[in-house]
Amino acid sequence: MKVRTGIEVSSQSDIGCMRLNNEDSFGYWEPEDDRLFLRKGRLAVVADGMGGYEGGQEASRLAVDTLVAVYRDFRGDDPQAALIEALQSAHEQIRNYSNDHPELRGMGTTCTAAAIVQDALYYVHVGDTRLYLIRDGQITKVTRDHSYVGRLVEAGLISPEEAEKHPQRNILTAALGTNPELVMDSPSQPEPLRHEDVLLICTDGLWGQVRDPEILDAVDNKPAEQAGRELIDLARERGGPDNITVEILRMR
Repeated sequence: MKVRTGIEVSSQSDIGCMRLNNEDSFGYWEPEDDRLFLRKGRLAVVADGMGGYEGGQEASRLAVDTLVAVYRDFRGDDPQAALIEALQSAHEQIRNYSNDHPELRGMGTTCTAAAIVQDALYYVHVGDTRLYLIRDGQITKVTRDHSYVGRLVEAGLISPEEAEKHPQRNILTAALGTNPELVMDSPSQPEPLRHEDVLLICTDGLWGQVRDPEILDAVDNKPAEQAGRELIDLARERGGPDNITVEILRMR
């Protein structure tokens, strides 16, 4: 993986302590051509598959591969439009695969993809894989969880603290490949990024075990690779009930 100067990137995934296979997938891409790089920037994707042993693995892999390929080949100049088309394509690919393999019916995946183009952040998101922005000692959750418990929090019926322990916190209200209609979050404007900003994309195997202040503490003033390792170790120490995937991108 070739990474241009101006950013530090770490992508790590761990099976956790209780699963027999890893249903998470991740990807990072940037074009080799300099003119294309000005248009496309850098793309990071994390997906958390579901639907049993083979279904979840296949869904998350399809999501990442399709997103990278469609974003790469998109002809227009709008990174947000490219991400939307890529996520829609991934949704359709997974649905088609599921139709062709009836034994995998019910397969699906969360997916969060972030593009950094000329110091601006674009993203698309479905499910409960999270994108965080860490800036000036503060951590902000950029995405919202498409989950039953996420809806309860947004409606003010339970607190974020109660949500962390809620017995139904793993029930998703949106995912790639499951329902005919794709529900996605896609911001109307890109977010300007600053020097030393950190973007962190992670599956619920991480954020379900590690609190936001702990994520902030691990990432603070450490190399991305070391921070990722520390976060995965922390999730494993707390039982690691799920696969754990984290991508860290630090603007340099």
